[in-house]
Amino acid sequence: MHKYPVSISLSSYGADLVRQQGQLSFVQVLSTAGAQRIEWREELLTDEQPGELAQAAAQQHLESVFSSPLELWVAGRAQPNAELAATLDRALAFGSRWLKVSLGYFTDTNDLQSLHALLSRHPVRLLVENDQTLHGGRIEPMQRFFSEVERLGLPVKMTFDIGNWQWQDQSALTAARLLGRHVDYLHCKAVARRQDGKLVALPPGPTDLHLWEQLLKHMTQGITRAVEFPLQGDDLAQVTAQQVAALATLGQPRLENAHV
Repeated sequence: MHKYPVSISLSSYGADLVRQQGQLSFVQVLSTAGAQRIEWREELLTDEQPGELAQAAAQQHLESVFSSPLELWVAGRAQPNAELAATLDRALAFGSRWLKVSLGYFTDTNDLQSLHALLSRHPVRLLVENDQTLHGGRIEPMQRFFSEVERLGLPVKMTFDIGNWQWQDQSALTAARLLGRHVDYLHCKAVARRQDGKLVALPPGPTDLHLWEQLLKHMTQGITRAVEFPLQGDDLAQVTAQQVAALATLGQPRLENAHV
């Protein structure tokens, strides 16, 4: 059975633990667990040195994504977020081939040509994710944005966060059908509603894994899929390895048994 690349978002280990131990300490955990990619989290950085993290990941043969809470489009501004260029540079300093951001406030007046000009002179590729907000977490604005990306030939792909659609009562299956061809990175998390009404991320059960299989049918085969749900336990490498194994085989071309 073919195994597809798996990434781990370091937020999966909990914000407090990651800030306390530093993101460098998780490189060996991911390598031991068999992950192929590490997702640095800008919002959880403390005093880490970019070059040190880049070198550590490279030594363990881990590719990296730099995840930033930056919104690509800011309300009332036609050009991309003024911080985008610096954030692309920061991603590069961390050794990352991809920068993941949120869509922000995309309108018909946004200047995609200026975005194209910036990205064409930068080696880091841009991934735009559906977040949990009204303006950036619904299918319709993502569709409008990626239709323009496709029309203009921009080097931008989508991070499809399976769980985030629930914050705006959107169907992940409908989103996959409409946006799947743009997806290059799949963020995986199950979601449940607590007694207090708050939505929370959870590890997947069999029903979730089955749904994720259905979503992957609408996307390019073999895309990287990422853990973004709680990874907790005494042996983090073992806990991580179990989830890596589960995600690595999702989306296999199924060969039906011949019945004679």
